[in-house]
Amino acid sequence: MESPVLGGSNEAVGAGRPVAGALHGLKALVIDDSKTIRRTAETLLAKEGCEVFTAGDGFEALTQIVDHQPDIVLIDIMMPRLDGYQTCSLIKHNKVYRTIPVIMLSSKDGLFDRARGRLVGSEHYLTKPFTRDELIGAIQTHIQPR
Repeated sequence: MESPVLGGSNEAVGAGRPVAGALHGLKALVIDDSKTIRRTAETLLAKEGCEVFTAGDGFEALTQIVDHQPDIVLIDIMMPRLDGYQTCSLIKHNKVYRTIPVIMLSSKDGLFDRARGRLVGSEHYLTKPFTRDELIGAIQTHIQPR
C-alpha cells in the first residue's frame, strides 16, 4: 500500500509508476493555507527536481504567479480571503496565465466540488490525502515533456 503524502513520500519506483526526478526543472506553485501541506508538497516536489514556490492564500498566489511564471499550479480549495475556486478562475480568465495547468487539492470528494473545479477551469482534481504517485502522475499528465 502506498503512503499518503501527509504520512511521508513513497520513494519506491516500479513499473508503471512515475520516475523519481521526472519533473526536473519544472516550476510549481503550491497554494494552501496549511503550512504542513505546503511544506510536505514542497519537499516532495523538490525531491522530484521541481523548483517550488508556495503561497498561503489566493492573494499571495497571484503575486507569486506574476513573479515566477510557474509551469503548474496546485491549489487548495478551502482558503481564507480568496478560495481556490476564485483563484483558479482569476488565473484562467487572464490571457497571459490561462494556459498554466491548475490542479485542485481538496479533502472534499463530492461530484459538485469536482464539477465546480472544472467550471472555473481546473485541469485536474486530487482528493487529500493523496499519494506521491497520484500527485506526480497528475502533474505529468498536464505538463509538456521536457
